[in-house]
Amino acid sequence: PDPREMDMLMATGEMQSIALLTMAIKSKNLDAISLTGSQAGIRSDSVHTKAKIKKIKPKKIIEELKKKKIVIVAGFQGINPNDDITTLGRGGSDLTAIALAAALKAKECEIYTDVKGVYTADPRVVLDAKKLDTISYDEMLELASVGSQVMMARSIEVAKKYDVVIHVRCSFSTEEGTFITREVPKMENVVVSGVAYDKNEAKLSITDVPDKPGVAAKIFCALAKKNINVDMIIQSAASEKYNDISFTVSKDDLSNTVELLKNVSKKIGGGVVIFDENVAKVSIVGIGMRSHPGVAAKMFKILADTGINIQMISTSEIKISCVVSSRDSDEAVRVLHDGFDLG
Repeated sequence: PDPREMDMLMATGEMQSIALLTMAIKSKNLDAISLTGSQAGIRSDSVHTKAKIKKIKPKKIIEELKKKKIVIVAGFQGINPNDDITTLGRGGSDLTAIALAAALKAKECEIYTDVKGVYTADPRVVLDAKKLDTISYDEMLELASVGSQVMMARSIEVAKKYDVVIHVRCSFSTEEGTFITREVPKMENVVVSGVAYDKNEAKLSITDVPDKPGVAAKIFCALAKKNINVDMIIQSAASEKYNDISFTVSKDDLSNTVELLKNVSKKIGGGVVIFDENVAKVSIVGIGMRSHPGVAAKMFKILADTGINIQMISTSEIKISCVVSSRDSDEAVRVLHDGFDLG
């Protein structure tokens, strides 16, 4: 469907929800008012279905709060410079809440979900995964980027930029959840904070790529033009002036990427395109890695001792990711969780 009309349709779900919630609150003899994204002053760019918030002018929210009203704001939506409704894409409701907390200078932003907080691993895979009391923005960003589904990376980026403390907690419990906050010195004592996995990965390779300047640029510029997001990249050492380039993409982009790479390979004089969708990315994250050597070696040894083969490796200052066979991913998460004493 046309993206503008799709946004008009998608936004109606949140509008129904805010009206129903406000009616329910009013039935308890409390004063409340519902506001759409545009009424709340949420201004976005013009990209329909995945707009970015540009600024918030919460004038009406503040006016209604001064009248002692409970203000219910529709998440996931805004209004663009043409006064058209836009939606904010995946994770847009969390993003709205955190952006509003920043604009209103709130003490913290509570995000209610169906789990009790952020865990050291997925509790469905690791039965003795434990809930974290606190985690830094950077660690949460890394966990979100490598498969943790509790929070989306976009909302964490906004929280970090505006120093909004996030409290992730359960809708069905009064217990404290997990605080996502600025890094504090005691966090560095914990080497690894969590293990995450992502099964929505596919690995591709172009073989026999000529080893000369500009070839890699042609491959990845072609992918960028088609908005295909590339994750891990490995280039083998050149042999007889040829090498192989391997990388991972989302499984959703696999078929488009394969077709594109076949055309690019012909143009650059490369070889065949190989792909494997039976892979998964397993990652460990922790700001303590900065000051503790040997973390990567320990991770690789744990996987090797379990007989799990590593196909690709990627690292950042506080994260190490490995691509393994998808059939080994759950076991890899469990042994790493045990190996780093996270239970």
